[in-house]
Amino acid sequence: MLFTSISIPEDGGGLIGFVLRTIDTLGEIGVGSLILLESLIPPIPSEVVLPAAGALIYFGDLSGPLTMFWATLGSLIGAWILYGAGRAFGRDRTRRAMLIVPLIDADDVDRAEGWFADHGDKAVLIGRLIPGVRSLISIPAGVAAMPFARFTVLTLVGSALWNALLIGGGWLLGTQYHVIEAHIDTANNLIYALIGASLAVFVMRRLNRRRKDKAASQG
Repeated sequence: MLFTSISIPEDGGGLIGFVLRTIDTLGEIGVGSLILLESLIPPIPSEVVLPAAGALIYFGDLSGPLTMFWATLGSLIGAWILYGAGRAFGRDRTRRAMLIVPLIDADDVDRAEGWFADHGDKAVLIGRLIPGVRSLISIPAGVAAMPFARFTVLTLVGSALWNALLIGGGWLLGTQYHVIEAHIDTANNLIYALIGASLAVFVMRRLNRRRKDKAASQG
């Protein structure tokens, strides 16, 4: 596959370039693969992948229905993996494993658990539309042994809504993509700044939690 309307920067293009190269190589399946990774590895944000895919649909480089299909399937498979981990290994072991993942803190897991405890089944549907909760909401659903068919349907609907919103936004911005393309370095720097800020917050929260745990053990 070769894009007809969008050029990939020769110097790599940073994260945006990586996303474009992956989609250029794998097409709509590449979108789904990136969204699957996004479900498990936060530094690959769907907020970058899906709008880029939407712009490519606008230019005719990707099929809209196929892109939606693969993006939603990628979301669903990622959710199944986390649901299965929660159901098979239980809260504590799954929690310890998730805390190894970059940029995921105990507070993130706690928030997803609290959201599920407060809202029950509908938390899976609504949670798919909330950044920071989208992926992790699958873990408490698995721990609580939520019926798999119900979990799948709610995740499917919520993921499709999220994907449609971001892909649709990218499609609407397609007419202005030449502006984005001309400032791709600035866009990459902004993305890296946001990831860096998230990493700084993550480190501060980890250090603060360790201080509290140490104080509690000494007390």
